[in-house]
Amino acid sequence: MDLWTVHVKNASLGPPVWMRICKPGSSFMGKVGVFEINVLKRRLVSSHTQNHKLLVTSMAKKNHDSNPSSPGNGDRSSPEGDNLKRNNSSDSNKSNDTASQKSPHINLDWREFRANLFAREQAEKSESDTQNQGGSTHESKPLGLKWAHPIPVPETGCVLVATEKLDGIRTFERTVVLLLRSGTRHPQEGPFGVVINRPLHKKIKHMKPTNHELATTFADCSLHFGGPLEASMFLLKTGQSKLPGFEEVIPGLCFGARNSLDEAAALVKKGVLKPQDFRFFVGYAGWQLDQLREEIESDYWYVAACSSDLICGATSDTSSESLWEEILQLMGGHYSELSRKPKQDM
Repeated sequence: MDLWTVHVKNASLGPPVWMRICKPGSSFMGKVGVFEINVLKRRLVSSHTQNHKLLVTSMAKKNHDSNPSSPGNGDRSSPEGDNLKRNNSSDSNKSNDTASQKSPHINLDWREFRANLFAREQAEKSESDTQNQGGSTHESKPLGLKWAHPIPVPETGCVLVATEKLDGIRTFERTVVLLLRSGTRHPQEGPFGVVINRPLHKKIKHMKPTNHELATTFADCSLHFGGPLEASMFLLKTGQSKLPGFEEVIPGLCFGARNSLDEAAALVKKGVLKPQDFRFFVGYAGWQLDQLREEIESDYWYVAACSSDLICGATSDTSSESLWEEILQLMGGHYSELSRKPKQDM
């Protein structure tokens, strides 16, 4: 049986922000640039407006260039094809590699910066509510390795968390879908992703694959149900480096499909990656852009940003199965309450 043709059925924001980029002069090119970000905030405990200014220094490499139907089961883009590699030109890889070598201390995940802003805003709101009720205030906790918070619209690398409205719909109840591309309005370029909390409790070798690399290099890798649409995909943890031929979803995590399987096996044979760095998925979930928007507006999905540690850390079958509850609890508020509710019988 060819794994790539397997079809599984019934498998068990915040305040406005503006940014000004202060470009360094020619004498500073290749040294340090400064990003000035002003965050306009209004405290609930007073009528005055605060203007928080944050300065972020960044190493910059000299640039020589001047220039509902069933959810997740509609008309969609295909994750396979040549355009999978459209963002991986050799020039950009060389530039990225050079920059990362010169500034290894810089955290490239801008989403963590946004999560800090969100956490600060929530802490200030909680402090205001406590003061209004006459209670004592507490210091806000620093952002941990695992974090999650709601965002208003889908973006590449976000997660779609099934709401109670999908309870009883076996394919998607209590699932977490990692969005690999946020998509466009083109019928063949809609958003798509994979379910990341549905392990099949099988290894690739149990499927008796005909593909040589799957039968040898990746034989002991575990399989996951990725969605109801027919195509097999894989995620790979890359650490801090970017790998040519693979599309980055979030920092440290890329995805590939059938046309990049040979390149993936080559990286394992060279010792760049290990088989344990890969997660293979049977099937995927896809939508048209308007279809996904309508499902979100109809409260079938919560949209959230999550830390790389939270997504990449769910390596075992047990930890990935509990991911739905963990994300909702980290999101807090009524989301946390949902994580403790029993499933609704439909």
